[in-house]
Amino acid sequence: MQRVCVFCGSRPGSRPEYAIAARRLGQSIARSGAGLVYGGASVGVMREVADAALAEGGEVIGVIPRALVDREVAHHGLSELRVVDSMHVRKAMMAELSDGFVALPGGFGTLDELFETLTWAQLGIHDKPVGLVDTCGFWRPLLSLVDHMVTEGFIPDDQRGLLLVESDPATLLARMESWVAPALGPKWMRLDET
Repeated sequence: MQRVCVFCGSRPGSRPEYAIAARRLGQSIARSGAGLVYGGASVGVMREVADAALAEGGEVIGVIPRALVDREVAHHGLSELRVVDSMHVRKAMMAELSDGFVALPGGFGTLDELFETLTWAQLGIHDKPVGLVDTCGFWRPLLSLVDHMVTEGFIPDDQRGLLLVESDPATLLARMESWVAPALGPKWMRLDET
């Protein structure tokens, strides 16, 4: 992977372990020689992952909507900061720039980005790895829900493997590097139809 997109919170969360995990992920991405793509903010978990990658000499590209530049306090110390017109353009650009996706703990925005990315994988729009850093069991309730969705027939069994999960960021990145997209059932659309 040449660049890894990280979805995470613009808030720090309630545990110091979230910041620690973000720093470890940023360091691991930079040490692997990959670049980091993220939401461009200088606050919360977002700042921790970006600053850690920068401290290791890594490339960090932030992508932030113009309306959030002041609200999220855009990070102006990045390798590159791209200011775009909307959240939709932000997500599309982050996906285009990246070879894989990781979600750290976060809120509604993190979930939105994670599930859109998984949906794109499900539809065959991309075949890039998607992973979660499960810090302090943060993602366990979500994973239980995903398993329930599989049990209830809303997610096919073969698509549960689209989501990789590890508590250690370096281990997750290693799994993503060697990940091969599962052969899914018939695609609902072609890339040129999106």
